Amino acid sequence: MKKFCTNCGTNLTEGAKYCLNCGASVDGKKEGTVSSSVPQTEGKSKVVAGLLAIFVGAFGVHNFYLGYTGKGIAQLLLTLLSCFVLSFISGIWAFIEGILILTGEIKKDAYGVDLRE
Repeated sequence: MKKFCTNCGTNLTEGAKYCLNCGASVDGKKEGTVSSSVPQTEGKSKVVAGLLAIFVGAFGVHNFYLGYTGKGIAQLLLTLLSCFVLSFISGIWAFIEGILILTGEIKKDAYGVDLRE
């Protein structure tokens, strides 16, 4: 199983004690720790997330994009299971989230990575 530095997302070599890219400790004793999940070295776009929320947010697309799958599924099901009758609820919900994303009130994705401009 590949290991990645949670500090910078770089792929670590087998038996490494420190990340060669950022110098973070692999053993977790210092601030940088190792994760076996998929690395994410660059944050998602704030503009893309905000526009997805405003234009197709009733389907939860922006939440899937940011990694919030639970919220995305909730919005999608609210829209589809009501045969679009209650889509205005998830649409308003998404519109508000889109404004919050674009104004910088929502600053991180589901993995704690800062959204980029």
